[in-house]
Amino acid sequence: MEITGIQGKTALITGSSKGIGRAAALTLAEAGANVVVNHRDSETEAEEVRELIEKIGRSAMVVQADAGVPSEMESMFDAAIDRFGGIDIAVHNALYTKREFAVDLDLRDWKRAFEVAVDGGLILGRRTGQDLIRRGVPGSIVYISSVMANRCPPRSIAYNAAKNAVRGLAYSLASEFMEHQIRVNVIQPGWIDTPGERKFATEEGIREGGKRMPFGRLGRPEEIANVILFLASDLASFVNGVTIRVDSGSSLGRNPAPKERE
Repeated sequence: MEITGIQGKTALITGSSKGIGRAAALTLAEAGANVVVNHRDSETEAEEVRELIEKIGRSAMVVQADAGVPSEMESMFDAAIDRFGGIDIAVHNALYTKREFAVDLDLRDWKRAFEVAVDGGLILGRRTGQDLIRRGVPGSIVYISSVMANRCPPRSIAYNAAKNAVRGLAYSLASEFMEHQIRVNVIQPGWIDTPGERKFATEEGIREGGKRMPFGRLGRPEEIANVILFLASDLASFVNGVTIRVDSGSSLGRNPAPKERE
């Protein structure tokens, strides 16, 4: 089946030099989109993504911008619209997390989590919506949340709360933009094998943790990117204001010692 609605469009993805964002940039480019590759402090990796996109035959630009700094987000959109004429697909993937118990958390880390996820997410949604409405064309905005927004495990209160707020932001934008056929949806990834996981776990810990997952492994960034592609394409033309959980079913729980079938 040919995936339509992506060819010739422009996608902007925050935090797209690594992990899920990188996979999304390449997946959307392979489907025919031009891509704005964003990074905060990983220029080398971002340029590598740009080169790969151009090898695919699509256009790309790299923009350094901190998703938690409004002026930098605004400047990124200005540059992207100047280069490509508009943004058709926007993915808010940038994140900030600090793993501390609430009693030990520095308020600056709490604020930073919300600045990146929610403040940056609002600017991304608002600027994309303004541009699509100006041009009178439909579009798609995707927010990357997390299953941790539902589970709310300890030592992650800022991240958990910010990712919960992202869903409220996305649903509010979905209700405001629906008359313009601008669809806004949320993805909640489970445990995904990304470079960021190495900040909190060893390779052995990640490998052993993967064995305890329902499919016996962690998710791959490309598996989240494929859902982003679906939501951005015409395949999801009637999908608006929903959350898709992509975690191999780990949120459902499982019997740790199931009986063998007789």
